[in-house]
Order: sequence, then C-alpha cells, then structure tokens
Amino acid sequence: MTTADETRPGRPLRADARRNRERVLAAARETFAEHGPDASLNEIARRAGVGPGTLYRHFPTRQALLAAVLADRVERLCARADRLIASEPPAAALSGWLRAFLDHASGDHGLGGAALAAPPDLGFDCHTAIREAAGRVLAHAQRAGAARPDVTAADMMQLVVGVALATEEAAHDPAQPGRLLALVEDALRP
Repeated sequence: MTTADETRPGRPLRADARRNRERVLAAARETFAEHGPDASLNEIARRAGVGPGTLYRHFPTRQALLAAVLADRVERLCARADRLIASEPPAAALSGWLRAFLDHASGDHGLGGAALAAPPDLGFDCHTAIREAAGRVLAHAQRAGAARPDVTAADMMQLVVGVALATEEAAHDPAQPGRLLALVEDALRP
C-alpha cells in the first residue's frame, strides 16, 4: 500500500501529511461502508477535514483510494488474528477471529470487487494474507484440541463468506448472521 508521496526515494511523509493521509483513510473506510465504492470523494475529503487537493495528492485516483482502504482493512484483520492468538485461549481466539472475519466479509459493500476491478499493486495478495491469518488462528486452535483437525483455513473461510453472503439482506433479522456463525463454530469443534 504505497502512494505517490511514499514512493519518492528519500522523502518520507511529513508528520502533518501522514496525519492527513490517515484521516482520509479513516473517512474513506466510513464513507465506503455507508455508501459503497461509488461514494463521493468530496464527501470523504469533507469528513476527513481536508480539501479535495489533499485527498488527490495522497490518492490520485478513486482506484488508489479503494486499494488503500482495502489493504488497510486486510492488514487490520490479519493483525487481529495475531493479537487474538497472543491474548486469548485458542477456542476464544478462533471465535473472535471468525466474528472479525464475518464483519470484514459483511462490511465489504462491494469494496473488494471495486478495488480489484483494475488490480492494484497492494504489495501483497489480500486473499493469501487472510488465508494465512485464518490458518494461524485455526492451527492454534487445532493444536489445543479446540478445532477439528480435518478442517482447513480455506474451508473455514468459505463457510464464513457463505454466512456473509446469505445474510446480506438480513435487515429483517439482524441477529441471523451471529446465529449462523454460531452454527459454523459448532461445526468446527471436534
């Protein structure tokens, strides 16, 4: 995840520019979550408290901003796996990560597809990074006997994505995703 500002050799971002970039990313995450990948870039700049020129200086195209938000979301999800492994018992770490992954998959609102429509160079493969994080959490639970030994990270991810897709329109029953995820968790137990 690099911008034109960050790729100039020997020119790290100034502290104020770094803060502006982070504010734009935070506003973009929020705005894209509410309005999808076609959200107004002017609205993102307004929410970030910066002018459109500052937004475009860091992210020269919508595609660059979408890619940065996607990379940020994936990095946060993967870091969550490592924090859970370090701080929670294996079964709780697995459960916490499954919920975080469901939130990630449910909160996409077309962002992943839009960001990857013209594949950006994120510096890493999103799917591989998530699968590896899932694998770490699952292996941690399997070593402790808290998860079935025959389940793979890919199986587990597919089940959770299935829950996210099946409950996209669950406004009539907002508890449904959690109930279905609990069934997935039950299926993962030995």
